[in-house]
Amino acid sequence: MSNVQTQLTQSQAQLAQGKQIINASDAPNQAATIQRLKSILNKQDSYQSSLDTIKARLQGEDTTLKSVDDLLVRAKEIAVQGANDTLSLGDRKALGTEMKAVRDQILSLANTKDSNGNYLFAGSRVKQPAFVEMPNGDTVYKGDQTRMNVRVGDQRSIPINRTGTDAFVPVPRTDTDGAVTGVGFFQSLDNLISGLNTANGNDIRRGVGELDTLQQGLSLARAQIGTNLNVVDQQTSVLEDTKLNLKTTLSSIEDLDYASAITKMNQ
Repeated sequence: MSNVQTQLTQSQAQLAQGKQIINASDAPNQAATIQRLKSILNKQDSYQSSLDTIKARLQGEDTTLKSVDDLLVRAKEIAVQGANDTLSLGDRKALGTEMKAVRDQILSLANTKDSNGNYLFAGSRVKQPAFVEMPNGDTVYKGDQTRMNVRVGDQRSIPINRTGTDAFVPVPRTDTDGAVTGVGFFQSLDNLISGLNTANGNDIRRGVGELDTLQQGLSLARAQIGTNLNVVDQQTSVLEDTKLNLKTTLSSIEDLDYASAITKMNQ
């Protein structure tokens, strides 16, 4: 009678919780397997959380660079118009004023933050603006070149950030001596603005060509972001399949067969 009462109590507890094992001591090996599967599932959930964070950040980068690209298209229109030799100095100064407004908008976008308040394009220095205007008017990149990777699988990691110079690329410029030097993204724009304000045709025409290089750099950065977003989607699909298989296995070991348990309790 005592044994039957114990079995009845156990069956009632199983039915109440919907689990085969109430205490680990009832089936140590089975309990260990359940714990191991739950641990693996928790790790997969952590990977999924990282993927969600990466995707949001990449989408933020892509949206920002799309806005910058649109502004560069307008900048190109202004520069081409300014290269017209029939324009007066006043007309070109007016275009220079509009170009300065476009440049300031681009600088603001270059210092965009994510939802956590981190600067998108500052490398690992996420708590400080990526680009800073100095007292002399120059705009300097204050981030670094660090690319941070986040693990999203046992054998997979994905970069979570993009440096400012990867997106806002410098342009090669040949001086009068034939030497080629790298000119910063915003310095190129500033030189073009100066050319418009002083009606310097050579600076304006050079700026038109350099705008093409700036746009190419943005296009390449956006292509890389698109590739990373595809990787995120693929890895998300892999994780979902893995989690489904783990949950199915866990359910077969842990969950109670109610029909069998009710029959046993009635007996």
